[in-house]
Amino acid sequence: MADAFEDETEQTMTMNEYIEKVEAEELEADLVLGGDEGKECTYVKGYMKRQAIFSCLTCVPEGVAGVCTACSLTCHDGHEVVELWTKRNFKCDCGNSKFGESFCKLFDNKDPENLENSYNQNFKGAYCTCARPYPDPDIEEQVEMIQCCICEDWFHEDHLGLDTSEEIPRDEEGEPVYEDFICQECSVLCPFVKLYPPSIWVSPVHIKSENITKAEGNVLENGPPTCFPEKIEKGASNSEALTDPTTVNSESVAGHSGKDSSVLENSENNKKCKLGVELNSSLYALDKKKPMFLSKGWRGLLCRCEACQEFYTQKKVGFLIDKDDTIEEYERIAKQKREESKQKQVGDLLNNFNHVQKIEFLSGIADFQNEMHSFWYVICAESFDNSRPITSADVHQIFDNLAKKRQRTL
Repeated sequence: MADAFEDETEQTMTMNEYIEKVEAEELEADLVLGGDEGKECTYVKGYMKRQAIFSCLTCVPEGVAGVCTACSLTCHDGHEVVELWTKRNFKCDCGNSKFGESFCKLFDNKDPENLENSYNQNFKGAYCTCARPYPDPDIEEQVEMIQCCICEDWFHEDHLGLDTSEEIPRDEEGEPVYEDFICQECSVLCPFVKLYPPSIWVSPVHIKSENITKAEGNVLENGPPTCFPEKIEKGASNSEALTDPTTVNSESVAGHSGKDSSVLENSENNKKCKLGVELNSSLYALDKKKPMFLSKGWRGLLCRCEACQEFYTQKKVGFLIDKDDTIEEYERIAKQKREESKQKQVGDLLNNFNHVQKIEFLSGIADFQNEMHSFWYVICAESFDNSRPITSADVHQIFDNLAKKRQRTL
C-alpha cells in the first residue's frame, strides 16, 4: 500500500475541494439517474412521470427509440449510446419493433411500440436550434446549455433568441436565478403565462442592486411589461391591455407563495378561474416568440380551474400543474432512494455478522471518523488554514494512528 503512494505522482486536494467534488458527483448522479440502480428494466412501471433515458444509435440509428438505465447498461453495453438526462412520460423501448431482431435481455415481453412516447432530435444526438451534438467535437471549450421545460430540448445560451446571453437572469456569482426556462418556440404554447402578475417572472436582465436607481426600482417592482397580456385586436394599446378589467386578479394569485400547490388545488376557488379570461381567445396571444424565465414556485401559481386545466390538456402542457414533474421533486425522490439504499446496504452487511462482529464493525467506523476529525482539527489549528491540502503523508499518518490505537486495545 505504501509503495503505491510512493510510485504515484503526488496529487493534493484540499478538504473543502474534496467535499465539494463528492457532493457534486452525488448530486449529478441524483439528477441523471433518479436513484435508479440500473438493475431492472422500468418497462413494467409503464409511462413513468420522469426517468433517465438513453438512445442507442447502434441499434436504432434513426434516433426514434429510448431505453432505461438498466437496459443501457445490460442490453447496450459497448454500443453508441446517447445520454438524454431525463424525459417525462416515457416507457422503455428496448427490444420492441424498433430494434429489429434485437431483444431486451431484462424484459422481453413488450408491446411492439409505445405510442405515448415522444421523441425529439436529442435521440439522434442533436441539440439546440443549431442541431449540434454534445459534446461538440468541433469546439474546444463546450458552451453551457439550458433545457426547455416544455419540449425538453437543450439550447446554447447564444441561441435562445435573446440579444445577448447577458439577458439570462443570474445572480452576482453567475448562477441562474430562475426555476424554469421556456424556449421561444414553446412560448407559443404558453401565452397564458403572460396573464400572471410579476411575481411569476424573473427579470430578463440581471441588474446589480447597487446600480438600481429609485426610478429603475419602481419599474422592476411593477414587473416588465411583457408580463401582461397584450390585446392583438386592432386599436387596443398596451396601456388599455394593462388596465383591462378581464386581466388577472393579482391579489388573488400573488397571495399564494407557490411553494405548495395543494393550496390552490383544494381551494373553493378551484371552480372559479383566477384569471377571469378565456384562454382560447385570440385576444391573448404572444406578439412574438420570446423565451421565458420563470421564478421559483411559479407552477404553484397557475390556475387549476376546470377551464384552465382543459386548456392545458389541449396544449399538451398539463404536466405544468403536476408537482411530480419538476426536477426539484425528481431530485428529492432520488436523494431519498439513495439514502434508503445506503441504509439497506449497511443493514444487509450487519445481518451477516454475529453480535461481536457487529460491535467491532461499528466501532471501527466510529474510530475512523473520530480519527479523521481529530487529525484534521489538529492540522488546521497548527497551520491556521482549513484549506490546507491533504497529502499521502497525511493519509499514512491517519492509518498509523488507527493501527496504534488498535494495538493498545488488544
